[in-house]
Amino acid sequence: MTTYRQRCGTTTYTFDGLVDLLAKASPERSGDQLAGCAAESDAERAAAQWALADVPLTAFLADAVVPYETDEVTRLILDSHDAAAFAPVAQLTVGGLRDWLLEAAVAPDAAEQLRAVSRGLTPEMAAAVSKLMRNQDLILVARAVQVTSAFRTTIGLPGRFSTRLQPNHPTDDPRGISASILDGLLFGCGDAVIGINPATDSPQAAADLIHLIDDVRLRHDIPAQSCVLTHVTTTIGLIEAGVPVDLVFQSIAGTEGANRSFGVDLSVLREAYDAARSLDRGTVGTNAMYFETGQGSALSAGAHLGTGGRPVDQQTLEARAYAVAREFEPLLVNTVVGFIGPEYLYDGKQIIRAGLEDHFCAKLLGLPMGCDVCYTNHAEADQDDMDTLLTLLGAAGCSFVMAIPGADDVMLGYQSTSFHDALYVRRVLGLRPAPEFEAWLARHGMVDAAGRVRPVDPAASPLRALAGPQ
Repeated sequence: MTTYRQRCGTTTYTFDGLVDLLAKASPERSGDQLAGCAAESDAERAAAQWALADVPLTAFLADAVVPYETDEVTRLILDSHDAAAFAPVAQLTVGGLRDWLLEAAVAPDAAEQLRAVSRGLTPEMAAAVSKLMRNQDLILVARAVQVTSAFRTTIGLPGRFSTRLQPNHPTDDPRGISASILDGLLFGCGDAVIGINPATDSPQAAADLIHLIDDVRLRHDIPAQSCVLTHVTTTIGLIEAGVPVDLVFQSIAGTEGANRSFGVDLSVLREAYDAARSLDRGTVGTNAMYFETGQGSALSAGAHLGTGGRPVDQQTLEARAYAVAREFEPLLVNTVVGFIGPEYLYDGKQIIRAGLEDHFCAKLLGLPMGCDVCYTNHAEADQDDMDTLLTLLGAAGCSFVMAIPGADDVMLGYQSTSFHDALYVRRVLGLRPAPEFEAWLARHGMVDAAGRVRPVDPAASPLRALAGPQ
């Protein structure tokens, strides 16, 4: 294990290996303080960042943050590393990579350069360089990265901004869910996915919800995909039973132990991937997986220890989850950035920074990345903080966000973004829905030539049957 030292003024700071250095270099957050790995002062944090800037990228290939022998995520990262893609940056330090990324992001062939190097970067490299970057750096580089995926709609195209229509209901009442779907569609939402968090993990309840969305989709010929966010093993069973599953969902994390706490491992995810692909239900693409992540998930599961038994910082572990995601060619990935609570991201400032870090790292690693711009009611955050993060992510080229009635999820009990928020970002930043979905909206007179949603009378809408008896 390499010991790193950095002198600042009259003080020399010592960091015991990469795990300690990465943790101390992280911007302040409550989860790292809870884990006992955070810098004790701004001076120590700055010293760690200076030391990290001089670490060669090759060190991350030689010194695993989580032991190779005991963690299948580490084995996936190192065994799938693309040496040819790594070659253009192999001689760089972490600080040199930051400079390279900023130069590449403004080059005429920015998208091609960044795409070419993606498979050569490990999650730990991405996390390390993000710790040296200002918010504007994270935004600039992420915007230059172009990652697209497709099922019935194409996600992530330049100038496009999609939404997950999230019509959750505390009792899975079909009328309540249908009303929320109708409301969201009339606001031009749902082009990423119509995705429901069920109130229970009952296979029958999940099947009923999938049939509900599929009936709406087929009846109105909507180019959208559905997902009921139940456990992956439940969805595999539904596929075997002939239920019309579009996307397979699973929460994932950055260590084998944390994934085990979710009841999954790589072999189970591979089984789900194969099952979803076998259905061949996509029309414009074959990406059929949907993953959610979030900083702090490994710590909350007690599965956050790395080499030498030291706690790994939550942002580095979050980036490692993206290696799991990209192995299965997902349609959608999003960080539920403020959902776990203030124990991990204390306030609006920490949530905003974490959202930009997650989006940057995931896109740099080649994922179609979205974000649930959210917070819990006991965090030191409010909707103004979410407006800030939402706007910054829109500028950064985020693929999609959540669209929830009134921004208030009445089933999960947290605050996110609303149908109106999605329209705000599209209008202010000149963004449009996915092209296939926009064409459907246009056929029904729901958007104008610029892709802007028109005022619609639900009584005159082709979707009025969703509302049920009046």
